[in-house]
Amino acid sequence: MAEDYEYDVFVSYRHKQPVLDWVKNHFYPLLDQRLPDEMPVEHETKIFIDFDEIETGAGWPAKLRGALRKSRCIVAVWSPEYFRSEWCMAEWRTFVEREKLIGLPADQPRLIYPVVFADGEHFPHDAKEIQHRDLKKWNLPHPPFRNSLEFLDFDKEVQAVANELAAMIQKAPAWNDWPIVTPSVDKQVLLQGARL
Repeated sequence: MAEDYEYDVFVSYRHKQPVLDWVKNHFYPLLDQRLPDEMPVEHETKIFIDFDEIETGAGWPAKLRGALRKSRCIVAVWSPEYFRSEWCMAEWRTFVEREKLIGLPADQPRLIYPVVFADGEHFPHDAKEIQHRDLKKWNLPHPPFRNSLEFLDFDKEVQAVANELAAMIQKAPAWNDWPIVTPSVDKQVLLQGARL
């Protein structure tokens, strides 16, 4: 049996507050609810997010590399902290390299779907050139945000994200043994088990 993708979407984000709680409390749950409704009936949607997919005791660097290779596209949650993380940059660069390998034409949906959590003015130049979805208006990480009127607008915005992601997923290239960009992380950090 030929290998295929395991995940439709890889969610890449900085494991630092306030992004961490925002992704866990609001963005990921809504995306996980909305994306299946945008996909064909016969397609079972699967999103990779490390806090759901990496079991306690698992070798997370290897699991992340495997998930990157087996994901059709990436949602990168951008903030200045994202671009300070070697792991986040490696995840993003993995898909930049994949786009180069397949030579995506300008009119085809990309494999990278950036959402801006904060700032945007201090991003690297090549990131600023990529079309993104600006979610700064709804970047409140606290659980009470879910009960606010603004959350209804956020839900609609995530539904639009899901709609656009569905188009990317359906037009993604056939699976290949894609190369993975690996961060040059200090061995001490790996020994401590901290994701940068």
